[in-house]
Amino acid sequence: MHDTILEMRGITKTFPGVKALDNVSLKVRRGEIHALCGENGAGKSTLMKVLSGVYPHGSYDGEIRFEDRPMAFGGIVDSEREGIIIIHQELALVPLLSIAENIFLGNEMAEKGVVDWPATFSRTGELLKRVGLSEHPSTLIEKLGVGKQQLVEIAKALSKEVKLLILDEPTAALQENDSAKLLDLLLEFKAQGISSILISHKLNEVSRVADSITVIRDGTSVSTLDCHQQAISEADIIRDMVGRDMAHRYPKRTPAIGETLLEVSDWNVWHPESAERQVIRDISLKVAAGEVVGIAGLMGSGRTELAMSLFGRSYGRNISGTVRLRGREVDLSTVKKTVDSGIAYVTEDRKELGLILDETILRNTTLANLGGVSEHGVIDDSRERCVAEDYRKALNIRTPSVFQKVINLSGGNQQKVVLSKWLYAQPDVLILDEPTRGIDVGAKFEIYSIINQLADEGKGVIMISSEMPELLGMCDRIYVMNEGAFAGELAGHEASQEKIMAMIVNA
Repeated sequence: MHDTILEMRGITKTFPGVKALDNVSLKVRRGEIHALCGENGAGKSTLMKVLSGVYPHGSYDGEIRFEDRPMAFGGIVDSEREGIIIIHQELALVPLLSIAENIFLGNEMAEKGVVDWPATFSRTGELLKRVGLSEHPSTLIEKLGVGKQQLVEIAKALSKEVKLLILDEPTAALQENDSAKLLDLLLEFKAQGISSILISHKLNEVSRVADSITVIRDGTSVSTLDCHQQAISEADIIRDMVGRDMAHRYPKRTPAIGETLLEVSDWNVWHPESAERQVIRDISLKVAAGEVVGIAGLMGSGRTELAMSLFGRSYGRNISGTVRLRGREVDLSTVKKTVDSGIAYVTEDRKELGLILDETILRNTTLANLGGVSEHGVIDDSRERCVAEDYRKALNIRTPSVFQKVINLSGGNQQKVVLSKWLYAQPDVLILDEPTRGIDVGAKFEIYSIINQLADEGKGVIMISSEMPELLGMCDRIYVMNEGAFAGELAGHEASQEKIMAMIVNA
């Protein structure tokens, strides 16, 4: 039996009007991978912020013991000094600095204020080799993909002599190959005696690597499962997370597909900076009323570039091709013209491009259709509040008030606010780019139900997702994309992961 490296007892954390954690306990054994699961807003990140000192000792009730010693962290520096390192979902790297500079930022190898660059580069090379990266230490972070940036964050943690590594949704933005490499790395660390706490909504990944699983629901720890003593199914985890059985991961829908709503013909897009590089090649697609159409493909295949180029030419240059809505050619040369035509786009990056984080739910909800809540250019506050309240109830946005700032919402509730914004714009066609990225299974089910409702109302939905089971479970047709072109098309009932991958490989 492994000895215990971390024990959190009776942790209670209260914010004004909200009890975020209520008597939560967590025990992590030395050299194990301990998964922390729960719906968005359940309290997982709050618990880890307590552990890492973001919420200092004295701001919560309860006890933290690390290596059988009581801890009273006053900040992150204190927890890092003990070997507890947290890697947040939003990577904390400086794009215009090198890998070496990022790894040792704030922890420089220096003497009398002078950085020892040879030693820094040498140590960086050792750390990069340990996480499986071959890049030179002088490489700028902006030159790396998201998967490699995640590995740089782990190398940064290793530079601080990590004993307990906390990873918050480390694979949320990664494609399958990069996710597999990262999970393999965690298993290597486990073999070296490093403990890990893994927060993830991807239950297949949790099942693959976790030794133990603690489930948190509504700020309370409801179960701890030992993966070596019993067979743990995803259904078991989901039941504890949401407090109910979810027999069907994807809500059922009987399609009632009507006339063609959207028709894109011969769509071509060149890279905005490299004039000779064509990003989208001869794309043609159709979406009918009441139809959910998926676009599958690996990261870098051009799915987001296609969506953004259609939405007001937000991406690319020298764009050519025609777009028809209900048989009539429409002008998509600006975002306003695109929205006025009846096309909306829910971006994959809700925090950077989909929301004004420091604004309220109310302001974000009406942002794409201010004309609907104003008269002669003056916003009617009462009407705006009524609209926001209606969407809060309809989409089950969990918040005490529409005057809550969206930065304080969980990922799933933020995604619902983005959907509210575009639904209030009353589009005929809605493009959804990674609509469930970084949200839990309970919130995913609610998003899926909203998508089905939109289709039932006769709207056309384009769904881009890196999760193939999601496309297979939701879509009536699936286009398969590879290197900027469509490699094929499958009816929903005929599609499988194997067929999709075969189309990509053989394109």
